Order: sequence, then C-alpha cells, then structure tokens
Amino acid sequence: MTGGWADRAADAERAVLTRHARRALAVPGTELGVNSWPPSRLHRVFLGWNYWWQAHLLDCLVDAEIREPRPDRRRRIARLIRGIRALNRGRWTNDYYDDMAWLALALERSDRHCGTDHGWTDHGRAIRILTEQILTAWSADQGGGIPWRRGDVFKNTPANGPAAILLARTGHVDRATATADWIDSRLRDPESDLIWDGLRPADDGTTRFETTIYGYCQGVVLGAELELAQRLPDPGRAHLQRIDRLVTAVAGRLSSDGVLTGHAGGDSGLFGGILARYLALVARGLPNEAAADTARTLVLRSADAAWTNAAAVDGLPLFGPDWTRPARVPTTAGAEPERDLSVQLSGWMLMEAACRIG
Repeated sequence: MTGGWADRAADAERAVLTRHARRALAVPGTELGVNSWPPSRLHRVFLGWNYWWQAHLLDCLVDAEIREPRPDRRRRIARLIRGIRALNRGRWTNDYYDDMAWLALALERSDRHCGTDHGWTDHGRAIRILTEQILTAWSADQGGGIPWRRGDVFKNTPANGPAAILLARTGHVDRATATADWIDSRLRDPESDLIWDGLRPADDGTTRFETTIYGYCQGVVLGAELELAQRLPDPGRAHLQRIDRLVTAVAGRLSSDGVLTGHAGGDSGLFGGILARYLALVARGLPNEAAADTARTLVLRSADAAWTNAAAVDGLPLFGPDWTRPARVPTTAGAEPERDLSVQLSGWMLMEAACRIG
C-alpha cells in the first residue's frame, strides 16, 4: 500500500468494490454496495440497505472515472444506477429529501462526466423528477427551507445543503441562493460560525434548534456557497466571505493537527468524506482565496493520516472511522465500524479528493 494519490485512490476503489459490490437481488445488469464486510446475512440479500449510501458509492465511481476514464467503469456505473432503482421498487424518489438530493447530485455528475456516448443513458428525466420534489418541498414555515422528509416539520442542513448544491447546478440559482441564505441566517452558530443540524417548531410557538455539529453539514454548506460564489459575480463576494469564515471554523474546531475529526460508523461514517469532498472543491475552485490553502491542507493531512492508519487486507486498504487511529480488521460477528460501507466510502472519497488537489 504505497504510491501517489492516484494509486491510493485506485487501491481504495478496488478495496470497496472487491468487498462490497454485488448484483442486486440476482437481477441481471444491476449492482449495489453491500452495507457491511464481512457481510451479515441480512445485508447479503439487501434486506438492510441505505439509499443515500448507494448515491455516494455512485459519486465515488464518478470520481474514479474522472481520475482514470474506463469503459468498464462506465458500465459498472450504469449497473449501479439500475440497481438503486430496482431495489427502490422502480422509483427514483423516496420520502427523504436529503436522500433524493444526494442521488440527483450523483446522477447529474455521472451524466456530465460519463457523457451520453458509448451507449450511455441520459438520466435527465430522473434528475428533473428529483429536483422538482425538492423545489415543491419549500415552505415559508420557519422562514423557508425544506423539511428532512415528507410530512415532517423538522428542517435541517443535511437536506437543505445538498438541495442548494443541486438547485444551483440545475439552473435554479434563485432558490439555491434563498436556501443558502436561510441556512446562514437560521442555522449558523454565532459563536463558532459552524452550522447546526436543524430546527423545528416548539409546542409554545417558538423555534427549537438542534445545535449538534456534524462535519457533513459544514461540507454541504461549503458546496452550496461555492456554487453560488462561482455563479454570482457581484453578490458572490458574500458567499466567498461565508466560505472563508466556515473553512476557518472547521480548521479550528473540527480538526486535530489538520486531520478532520467527528466521524464514526453508520451514517456518520460518511461525514468526514463528504466534508473532504467539498473542501477539495473549495481548494480547486477558489485558488486565489485565503480559504483555499487551508482547505487543501485539511484534505491532504486527513488523507495522509487515513492512509497511514488503514489496515491492509489482501494488499488493499481498510479504513478506520477515526483517521487518527489505526483501523481494526472486522470479523463476521463483530460490531466494528470498519465493517460499514459508509466508513470505507468515506476513505475512498477522501483519497479521490486528495488526488484532485495533491
């Protein structure tokens, strides 16, 4: 397990696909990521699966395709997209707006970077369906934003952040701007400048804030602000200032010696990788801004730590949930977070982010 960032990203890709990729319920022409490795009996037959983890598997495959275009990978991407839809009972949508935003983002990137040649299927209709779900979910309650899921009153950053990125990339810049402004005005901690989880109406008519700080909330807000900074020449300056403020807060409060912290197993296994993805975009997209150097340092130091502390299994890396500590090789009966697809995707995502800016 040596080499430059491209080699490390390629090893991470092989590790995840070797251990986790499997045909979806024996349906020909499909593939999905198994939630655990070694797999539990339920995970082996996809009785436990996570729609949004699959969206990030798709995003990682697109990262790999950008790094090293290959026809066989494009075919695998197409199989994964078919697998997600097959296991989702033939639909693109579900009841969670964050899930739908993540899948739409991954589909948009797959179409943009894989192209429609070589028999590639255009997923424009699916992207439009998912985007429309997010557009129509907006309400004036609590000043704006969209809920976490259908019929819920909880509005949070994990839904609104990726929604804003998607809206900006699909041409709905006004709504993306309104969403980013809503997050900044309602969910930014005035003391730390980090972004809270969400808010909900209280029984007494006031607002109750969920003030937990998650790394991926910072990542998606950085992604949304970056999209707007690049699309709004004059108003974009305000978005640049927000990026600078948030990157500074992440470096000061969510890292240890430059290594990103605050992630474990389960869903949180993806938090560090998502934050690293958008820090890398800041580093590449704003090379003349002060935040870019800080973002680049955070990604590269995190990637170096994660690689150094990864375990080697059959010559391929197995990442730990905490990139500052050695990873443990999981067992079939164990509850180690290293078993989780989310944790391994996060490590892969981090290697691809380092590859783009290293």
